[in-house]
Amino acid sequence: MKFELTREQARKIARLEGDAVVGAGSPAFPEGEQAGISVVDFTSELRLAFGRFVALMRRNRRMTAEKLADQADIDLSELLSIEQDPHYVPEPRTVYQLANCFKVPEGRLMELAGLAIVRDVGFAQEAVRFAARSESIAKLTEEERSALEEFITLISSAK
Repeated sequence: MKFELTREQARKIARLEGDAVVGAGSPAFPEGEQAGISVVDFTSELRLAFGRFVALMRRNRRMTAEKLADQADIDLSELLSIEQDPHYVPEPRTVYQLANCFKVPEGRLMELAGLAIVRDVGFAQEAVRFAARSESIAKLTEEERSALEEFITLISSAK
């Protein structure tokens, strides 16, 4: 059986989705200009912010990497790759599990991990600022804690 969708049907479906984040697999337009929409590729910066966010959330909760991996039901080696390698591409399931564990919206975390298109350039810029302000050290400084709390509020804000 072959299923065909007309342009008008596709437009109607898109209107019904509104601003909802919809994604599967890699971003549809990773860079350049598509369909008259200018897209800036923040992927590597966002993944750096994602890794820093995960590491700081873990440290803020005074958890070892092993404990977080166990609690989130993810592979320890993947968690370490996320925290230490800004070029690592996490599995969507892993990001979903971390979002549930940290109680933050999975859509925003998917954007940070480079698994969904960032529709809000301001969010991407704030993520880069967060990464720049969150130097990795043994104990969270007040500035890091403040940056983390501000970023959690940003991620959790409804769009």
